[in-house]
Amino acid sequence: MRPKWWAVFRRAAVAEWGELFASVKDQLVRRKFAAVPLASAATLLVLLFSIVQHLPGGDRFVADIGVVKAALPLDVSLLRTPLSLYVPALDLPVWGALAQVFLVFGVAEIVLGRRLTLVVAYACTLAGTLFARVGVALGPQHALGFPRWVAHVRDTGPSAAVVALAVVVAFRCRAWWTGGAVVVSMAVEAVLLPNLAGMEHLVAISAAVLIAIWVEVFGDYWPRVLTGVGAAASVAAQGRTRAVITP
Repeated sequence: MRPKWWAVFRRAAVAEWGELFASVKDQLVRRKFAAVPLASAATLLVLLFSIVQHLPGGDRFVADIGVVKAALPLDVSLLRTPLSLYVPALDLPVWGALAQVFLVFGVAEIVLGRRLTLVVAYACTLAGTLFARVGVALGPQHALGFPRWVAHVRDTGPSAAVVALAVVVAFRCRAWWTGGAVVVSMAVEAVLLPNLAGMEHLVAISAAVLIAIWVEVFGDYWPRVLTGVGAAASVAAQGRTRAVITP
């Protein structure tokens, strides 16, 4: 017979992850990898960039198309940001990045849909990239500032997108303890290991919370507007057709 604490843990786990687990399991059982094409593509891109940047001359090629630094001109950074999300950090094991991307992007793709998953991933990555420039401009004398040498630090990787997607998924599924754990762990990391990545994670979380609230409040607003516009256009077109046909 299982102890009482097991029953308590099971009820808490079902309350926290039951809806999420059921949604993900249903899609994966029915569609297999076809349920997560975005996650699969993102994982393959991370693996591809990891392989290429370790080939002779590959690091220069990857740097030219996907490495972002605060010292670069803004337009160059904006052009490289979409690919920078898939360029793994050189000093971290790529297998960890691959597992994180496939798991979190896959869950987000099923729960949020592909379009919102991409919006959250890119918007929060871009928020962190822009924050780096602001922090360097503020300087080390400011609480949110960085020394000038940080402008030359390589600012790539999927971690900001992964953290942001985890927060939005937790918000959507009402997995408050999970979302809170992600936020607290990132805050502790930023305090214990103060660096650019830690601060960008907090910025990504802030952007993710704003997106989650916006979707919660106005999620069906624009679809309803577009549906109304389409219906009005259809009625107008039918009216014009009748006017032409009627002698």
